[in-house]
Amino acid sequence: MTAVQTSAEQSGVTTGQDQYPAGAQVVVRDEEWLVRSSMPTEDDGTRIEVVGVSEFVRDQEAVFFSGLDRIELLDPRETTLVMDDSPNYRRSRLFLEAVLRRTALPQSERRLALADSFLMDPLPYQRRPAELALSGANLRPRLLIADVVGLGKTLEIGLTLAELIRRGRGERILVVTPQHVLEQFQHELWTRFAIPLVRLDSVGIERIQREIPAGRNPFTSFKRVIVSIDTLKNTDQYRHHLEQIRWDAVVIDESHNLINRGSLRNQLARTLAPRTDALILASATPHNGDAKSFAELIGLLDPVAIRDPENYRAADIEHLFIRRTKISREVREQMKGQWADRGPSHSVHCPATPAEEKIFEELAAVWLPGDGGTSVSSVPLFPYTLLKSFLSSHAALRATVSARIKTLEKKDDPQGTAAELAALYRLSELAADLTEADSAKFAALVRQLREEIGVGPGSDERVVVFSERVQTLEWLAEVLPAALGFKGRAARDCVRVMHGGLSDEQQMACVEEFGLADTPVRVLVTGDVASEGVNLHRQCHQLVHYDVPWSLIRIEQRNGRIDRYGQARPPEFRALILTSEVEGAKDDTVVAERLLEREDQAHRSLGTAEAVTGLYRAEAEEKSLIQDLLRGRTVDESLDARRSGADGEGAGLDDFLADFFGPVGEEAPPAEPTEPGGSAPAAAPGSESSGGLAAASPVLPRLFDSTAHFLDEALREVYPDARERLDLDRDQQSGLLSFRPPTELVHRLKALPMDYLREQRLRERMLVTFNRRLAEHSLQRARESSTSSWPEISLLTDLHPVVEWLTDKVLVGMGRQEAPMITANVAEPIYLVQGVYSNKLGRPTVVKWMGVTWRETSKEGLVDDDMVSLLRRCGVGPTMANKLRYRDPAPLRDALPDVLDTAEAFLNTHRDAWDEPLREPIEQYKRRLGTWRQPTLAGERTKERLADLADSLLTTGRPLLRVLAVLVPDPDRKDGDDGPPLVSLTAPAASPSRF
Repeated sequence: MTAVQTSAEQSGVTTGQDQYPAGAQVVVRDEEWLVRSSMPTEDDGTRIEVVGVSEFVRDQEAVFFSGLDRIELLDPRETTLVMDDSPNYRRSRLFLEAVLRRTALPQSERRLALADSFLMDPLPYQRRPAELALSGANLRPRLLIADVVGLGKTLEIGLTLAELIRRGRGERILVVTPQHVLEQFQHELWTRFAIPLVRLDSVGIERIQREIPAGRNPFTSFKRVIVSIDTLKNTDQYRHHLEQIRWDAVVIDESHNLINRGSLRNQLARTLAPRTDALILASATPHNGDAKSFAELIGLLDPVAIRDPENYRAADIEHLFIRRTKISREVREQMKGQWADRGPSHSVHCPATPAEEKIFEELAAVWLPGDGGTSVSSVPLFPYTLLKSFLSSHAALRATVSARIKTLEKKDDPQGTAAELAALYRLSELAADLTEADSAKFAALVRQLREEIGVGPGSDERVVVFSERVQTLEWLAEVLPAALGFKGRAARDCVRVMHGGLSDEQQMACVEEFGLADTPVRVLVTGDVASEGVNLHRQCHQLVHYDVPWSLIRIEQRNGRIDRYGQARPPEFRALILTSEVEGAKDDTVVAERLLEREDQAHRSLGTAEAVTGLYRAEAEEKSLIQDLLRGRTVDESLDARRSGADGEGAGLDDFLADFFGPVGEEAPPAEPTEPGGSAPAAAPGSESSGGLAAASPVLPRLFDSTAHFLDEALREVYPDARERLDLDRDQQSGLLSFRPPTELVHRLKALPMDYLREQRLRERMLVTFNRRLAEHSLQRARESSTSSWPEISLLTDLHPVVEWLTDKVLVGMGRQEAPMITANVAEPIYLVQGVYSNKLGRPTVVKWMGVTWRETSKEGLVDDDMVSLLRRCGVGPTMANKLRYRDPAPLRDALPDVLDTAEAFLNTHRDAWDEPLREPIEQYKRRLGTWRQPTLAGERTKERLADLADSLLTTGRPLLRVLAVLVPDPDRKDGDDGPPLVSLTAPAASPSRF
């Protein structure tokens, strides 16, 4: 028996796991299928996702399980050698390229493969999270992206997911975000990276329930999903469905909400974390000031990273955690000219009106008396709740007073509450008849908007106005349009209000309208629901704090909505500061104005204000500040006490928590090593060139010099009559492709966002391009439209459904287990063979592309493991002639067993060397795991599970081999003829290459 695996062996007998690499063809139920992805299951063998190849099932998608169906992976010794009659051997070259593209990169490949191919600026700092995730420093791709507000965490997540997809580790993706950023996140991943996510908001869930059978798990119907955390945490049904699914990658945005152990969000995270390979957490404020709580968050990524949850340092988790600020060296240097510096925070003083002064007098005398006076309220913090409501608006004050009266009137102790109730009634009377004419802040807001910023009829200027109180937001939305001079329909359309009481659809609609340049919205009045994660900078660089939150963190989060990556104009901030001449009045100069100054100082000196108090949570900062005010401290005394830890409560900048909010991950990684022989890495994949055969890429082996060239040739091969069949139109100057998608492509488009499909009518016509400028212009034009934020032209990346569709069409164009013969500049037949080692999870650990020669006379086998370079030397390219003359394939086929034996022997010889970069970090992890002690049974089970996982990542079994093509000598070429020397393999490769 030869060393080459039989069909049964290749499907799992020798490895204990079925191996069905992406791009391979299998036979199931007597039909041929192309493997898209595969992953093991606990009970049913390997789960493989396929698309039909043979006529009866062509382009049909299906899922099979090796434990339930007989899945035949074809024996490479039975390969049929066929002629290629296409011009310049186009069909063969396309087939080889398609196999290269569909083969997942091995786990040992740590470098980025696709970073230069997406619609994003080439900023190295935004690539570093993906580099860390793939570095092997952690057992799996798991990390917390903790960059401060505005640096582009969504782009960093998108790039990381794209790289995982290229490695076959991103087929099943779940993204969990706050509900108001669902569409924004979905939009960025599609328009920038061509990663489609099915949105399961309230509307999406209703649609799915109509489309799938009752009780069916929706997460089995859609491979890549985005859903709000509130939908998942509050729905027992969907939590149950999640427990039945294993994901390749899970992303949880605003992950600081997961920290509180026992909360619904925490329970959701603890459900997902062990059921996914890759886990990406993102938060600009990941720490709540408690070491144990932060250890809980890190434990989701790696349960053994922290031994003592109350005593650890940043260095212990540097492989799981990356954080930069706007003033970090690498960010500052790379962002020059691409992110306008923010301006100062202007305090706009608003002298209180007579009606407001009466309320200040009442508050100072009865509720917040100085000089040791006693407040009328029995609840120490409530007077400050009243004060903050009043400093927001008379509408908010009325709501707070009314709610407190109702609470006290229900109590059984009328005498104990009589004084407070009487004081509340007096406040209610003072506030009852107040209107916008009695509001100094409202008058100042109108003046600032009209005279300073320029908002009004006929102006394109936009501004976002923040307030903490819903009553203030709704009041402003009602009275502001007329005050700004808007009338009729314009008055209804110029202002939008957004707060947490709105549905997710309503919140997303507000954000989208505000971000589209051609909509009539000029002012967005919003609560702090928009202070986390929402992009408001597309058409806006003006922000007004109508009231100021008593938290440095919240102020910075608000400012970060317009002060973020992509902001073209210097962001401007204004805060309305209500002032009073009443003695002892605690107006906005006491707290708000001082907090604004301290936030600005911290931002400019530290890059963030989050660590100033050592509390790391907006709610904790506000509560602590009010308690200090009750003690008689000033704002500065409160902040400085926390900073120094004088109370024994503040964490202080000198303790270990400061490590996490210092320059974690700031130093850039070392430069890429040079290729064997000392040469620098080749040009990035996808770059255009005049040649037909790509130079060897340091990461992606490619035969074509660009994806554009590959797609162009593929269209000619698959659709020679594309102009008629697809109504294809090509603009040579701009690079725009316009065509009518065929049925099988329309079927694939179902994974795209529904709004995008409908609004751009993609089922009828698609507009795509490789021209980045054109795609970027289309995206910008969409933002200036009043009808849709989705661009009509999409950028063709390697992940785009159109590219994947044509790649698959090329693959299925070759018959079952066929390999073409290519007449080339060779002295003897050279077989092109793919060799893949995998681990127990079915993921490739080593992928080799080889040229193999077998000399029967000397019983000698020779190998060159750089197939791309070999093909270039042999003259295989778009200009080669196809003379349509072939040798008898029988002798070539007879040599297949010896060729495959030679290939496997070569792979076995070098396996240990290739495997070393993968094996070393796994062994390090196992040693660390061995020292991790857990007193509980659950902890020991976790330890056993992680040990099994570590073992499953190592290469196992024998390689899977596949014959791709044969290079055969030109029968017309004779010794001594003019022309380049004939290529002949002289010896096995001296040293293993990267592929």
